[in-house]
Amino acid sequence: MKRRYLYVVVPALIVVLFSFVIFEKQHDNVGRNQLLSDIMFKVLLNRAHYQPQEIDDNLSEKAFKLYLKQLDINKRFFIKSDIDVLLAYQNKIDDDIMKGGNELYTKAMDVLTQRIDEAQTYYQEILDQPFDYSKKEGLELDPDKREYVESTNALKEEWRKFLKYEALVRYHNKIEAQEATKEGEKSEEKPKTKSPEELEVEVRSELLRAYNNRFDYLKKLDEEDRYSEYLNAILSVYGPHTEYFPPQRKETFDMQMSGRLEGIGAQLSMQDGNIKVVHIVPGSASWRQKQLKAEDLILKVGQGEEEAVSVVGMSLKNAVKLIRGPKGTEVRLTVKKPDGRIMVIPIIRDVVIFEESYAKSAIIENNKSGKKYGYIYLPEFYADFNGTGGRSSSEDVKKELIKLKEKGVESVILDLRNNGGGSLQDVVKMSGYFIEEGPVVQVQDRRGEPTILSDTDPSVTWDGPLVVMINEASASASEILAAAMQDYNRALVVGSNSFGKGTVQRFLELDHYVNPNYSQYKPLGSLKLTIQKFYRINGGATQEQGVSPDIQFPDSYMYLKIGEKELDYAMPWDEIASASYEKWELPASLKAKLADRSKQRVEGNHIFNLIEQNAKRLQKQRENTFQSLSYADFKKEQDNLKEEAEKFKNLSENSETLKFTSLQTIGMETRLDSIRSASEADWLDQLEKDIYVQEVTSIFDDWKQY
Repeated sequence: MKRRYLYVVVPALIVVLFSFVIFEKQHDNVGRNQLLSDIMFKVLLNRAHYQPQEIDDNLSEKAFKLYLKQLDINKRFFIKSDIDVLLAYQNKIDDDIMKGGNELYTKAMDVLTQRIDEAQTYYQEILDQPFDYSKKEGLELDPDKREYVESTNALKEEWRKFLKYEALVRYHNKIEAQEATKEGEKSEEKPKTKSPEELEVEVRSELLRAYNNRFDYLKKLDEEDRYSEYLNAILSVYGPHTEYFPPQRKETFDMQMSGRLEGIGAQLSMQDGNIKVVHIVPGSASWRQKQLKAEDLILKVGQGEEEAVSVVGMSLKNAVKLIRGPKGTEVRLTVKKPDGRIMVIPIIRDVVIFEESYAKSAIIENNKSGKKYGYIYLPEFYADFNGTGGRSSSEDVKKELIKLKEKGVESVILDLRNNGGGSLQDVVKMSGYFIEEGPVVQVQDRRGEPTILSDTDPSVTWDGPLVVMINEASASASEILAAAMQDYNRALVVGSNSFGKGTVQRFLELDHYVNPNYSQYKPLGSLKLTIQKFYRINGGATQEQGVSPDIQFPDSYMYLKIGEKELDYAMPWDEIASASYEKWELPASLKAKLADRSKQRVEGNHIFNLIEQNAKRLQKQRENTFQSLSYADFKKEQDNLKEEAEKFKNLSENSETLKFTSLQTIGMETRLDSIRSASEADWLDQLEKDIYVQEVTSIFDDWKQY
């Protein structure tokens, strides 16, 4: 089973990009870097990308800004005069592409190499002296709010503050751990504790080793890694989903997409120099451990008891190398939560339990009224992409619907929250379970010719009341299904606004596009590029805007900047002609009444009120980027954050009137092993406390009254 997140898989027969191309360079002395540039920019992007770019000064300026930011995301290496030197090349990237050459890349590498050598002397000298944690000073953590400094002396001072901040975090964690150990020990054992002075020395020693390792890594970066970063800065102008994958990284990607995932089970991305958690894989070690969440920033990675390594500014490829590991081993992640708290999360690496990524259902019964509601959880639109007889999400959902009908449910909830996408074929087929024949989604290629993908089966598996649940992490395929149900008036869509990922990407293996004379440069890797765009059957794109729910619920991330629209050079929203389709009878007046009744309940619910308060708290903390470097202030701030977080620790509660019964997932044995049994019980326990699901049952009750 292939796994796909935040994009849709399109069957090969649907996509006809262009005839097979062989790139043939006229000169025998072309180098690997130039060959890569020529294939991508002169051939593939021009012929295959949904929205090709003019290779001109405008592209150069955009790419220059992205590359500069990428090279020194935290402004810890370059000074202002370096930027002035590099600015002379900001309009020459297009010339390099068209004529051959890499002036900006070559110059940038020369300057960066020099600054890395200098910075190594900075941290070694700074860490040789104790930090004064009583000194009142601070550091702006957001590099966008800081300017490049004027001199190397000023840069060295910035390094002192950065190192002090990292030391401060370690120092605080050690004191906290020491105090926790003391509280946990029996008084007569009198555990030995270290003095603040001893801890301060220990922290600097650890930091020195960590930075020695980090700079050793920086100096060993090979040409492939460095040039890949340059190419990807240019490719980013084409959109956030167009990207070059060097051979090793593509191999890693394929491993993640394969049927067996071993590690912590978290999808990560690089955002502003930080390793950000995008998605937790259902059934994975992180999913079961429960502390690591989407939007967390990973600061350091430690192997069990070993010293943690900073991954701030590290490439995603190398950070993943540290995080991944064999089953049964421990990794300790130091993460920064959206509210500013810094914590260490230990995770025992394991193999994903795939049953947790499959559709499963439950019956929700109202003890007072006797009404039964069906609930189907679908974490992703999985399919048998390899044709090996594997499972498909559409078939599994159909089986769950039939099971629920046999149990006599009156209404059905389809939960697509945190579902990042998957198989387009399954979306179309699944939509057909709720409607008669008709269009489901429109797919437009670069020629502007939309193709309508339709359900051709007139049978309807479920024709009763239906609610589709979405949130800000529902993307791509999830948005297609939710939008189709909304446009047909077939279902109420509830939750928060979805992600807004309305484009299709495809991988092109670069080795296929070169003359055999250049086989010495193989493997070249792959190019992922956008080839199509999705449109709702009403003509509107899901791109950027996502799907707006009919009934809005408060969400802890509702005030944070999340979604496709926040990414650099994301394609804009637009619309095309509507497809022809017949709506179901779900009057706008009924929707309005249901929304109004729900709003009244939500506003009077103390848990929903806490969720909204927490959302405002997270927004405030995300905007607070100035960090005090006084230990007293730092400790006070962390204590306050923990105290605040404690207030919002429990944003769920059990219903007094609802009873939840899990219907065992299709394909699982009658007698589950201990892990799967515990996992099933844990899922049911979370479902019983889910106030969003509880509110949907109240919406169904209102629905029956009108």
